[in-house]
Amino acid sequence: MRAVVFANGVIQEIHLVKPLIEKNDLIVSADGGLRYIRSLSLVPKLVIGDLDSVSQDDIKYLNDKNIEVLKFPTEKDQTDLEIAIRELIKQGYKDILVIGALGGRIDQTLANLGLMSSLADDDIRIEFDDGQEHIMLVRNHQLFSGKKGDTVSLIPQCSPVKGITTRGLRYPLNDESLVPGQTRGISNEMIGENVEISITTGTILCIHTRKMDGSERSSDG
Repeated sequence: MRAVVFANGVIQEIHLVKPLIEKNDLIVSADGGLRYIRSLSLVPKLVIGDLDSVSQDDIKYLNDKNIEVLKFPTEKDQTDLEIAIRELIKQGYKDILVIGALGGRIDQTLANLGLMSSLADDDIRIEFDDGQEHIMLVRNHQLFSGKKGDTVSLIPQCSPVKGITTRGLRYPLNDESLVPGQTRGISNEMIGENVEISITTGTILCIHTRKMDGSERSSDG
């Protein structure tokens, strides 16, 4: 079963998030992410954090619904999102989708992306998605779907990434390398509905930005 964690970042188009949720997902709120969960008429199984971004109405809602809350001190060494992800890993979840961890404060966004790099491994998959941007960590192989014209950027992490081969992109890589601090992997483009990435050494941050049409951008849709 997959766990879906709602963080308290910025979601520009909340209606784009609903299709990301699957029937059997465990819904978890990292503190103020509860506002997004409630706006989508979802019910969290668990709320984790210091509750400094949770309103009194939210507290009443949690009590009325008898929702489990793991409360932590406001003064702590980890963000609410890190605590939430670590708790889910501790509970045995190996597939974690994080929603609402992008946008807003740049320090929070960078720190959140760092969590993906430090906590995900060959057994634990952590991905970020807000309905428009889908971010994955690629170590060996990754296959994902989208639409023709979507943007795909590949950013090497920490050290050169070698043996990169891509399929489904306008500018393919064929057993090539990407180096941190250089921008060769930025703003590629999907030429169909599927992209495949394979690498032999290193780790890539893959950012898939979906191309939005007018109806998808409408929050009334």
